[in-house]
Amino acid sequence: MKRKSFIYSLEYIIDMNFNQICKAIKEVKIQGAENVARAALKAYYLNPTKEAVKKLISLRPTEPCLRNALAHLDEASYLIGEYGSKLIGKNNIVYTHCHSSTVTNMFRIAREKGKTFLVRNTETRPLYQGRITSKELSKLGIPNSHFVDSAMRVALKKCDIAFLGADSITPDLKVVNKIGSEMACEIADRYDIPVYICTDSWKFDPQTIFGFPEIIEYRPKNEIWNNPPKGITIVNPAFEKINPNLITAIISELGVLSPADFISEVRKAYTWMFK
Repeated sequence: MKRKSFIYSLEYIIDMNFNQICKAIKEVKIQGAENVARAALKAYYLNPTKEAVKKLISLRPTEPCLRNALAHLDEASYLIGEYGSKLIGKNNIVYTHCHSSTVTNMFRIAREKGKTFLVRNTETRPLYQGRITSKELSKLGIPNSHFVDSAMRVALKKCDIAFLGADSITPDLKVVNKIGSEMACEIADRYDIPVYICTDSWKFDPQTIFGFPEIIEYRPKNEIWNNPPKGITIVNPAFEKINPNLITAIISELGVLSPADFISEVRKAYTWMFK
């Protein structure tokens, strides 16, 4: 049976790249205005550029839900880039971990504004998403140094500022991001390095308001060790929660705010979540 509804197509597109999702939208394999918009948002996160927005809108020109959703994210991405780039000083050494399209876009805007800076990033084992960051920065002409995860302290201790992305933010102020993120924040705190989380306000998770815990994904053990000897337990957490006391501020389209103020502004912007 063909998967047409978003409930099925979400599973279907989760491992797709940008062009494959565009093809699925164009061929009407995803139906319903909201479903199409959600699929387009997934594609946008894989390729957050103005060219991508134009292409996605052209796929289904009579879908205002798609256009409005992308317009929000495009505007949010621009504002985050504007706010974040102002925090990078001349010849700063900047740290980031894993891969965040929002952070990379912010670096791009800073570069376009004439900022000169060096990025240090960690590889993020076992899937090495940090390499994506290095490749993208290289294409943008931004000098960067790539470190193994176990050299995180070495990578961080001489940095001036750190920027991390976010996968979700909970009402108790916890930022959930790639494993290793809280460790990076703890190291940064030791060396008095400010840490900024770059994310749009849609990363706030309303489910946790009603008592549903934020689920931390554990990935398959074969990503770590395909055939370990008997008696060895492989533990492969993909994400972790960051203590808000380690975060200088959250940069979103709502401004540069402390975690507590960010939640307050989200409450104002999305009152329907809290009813």
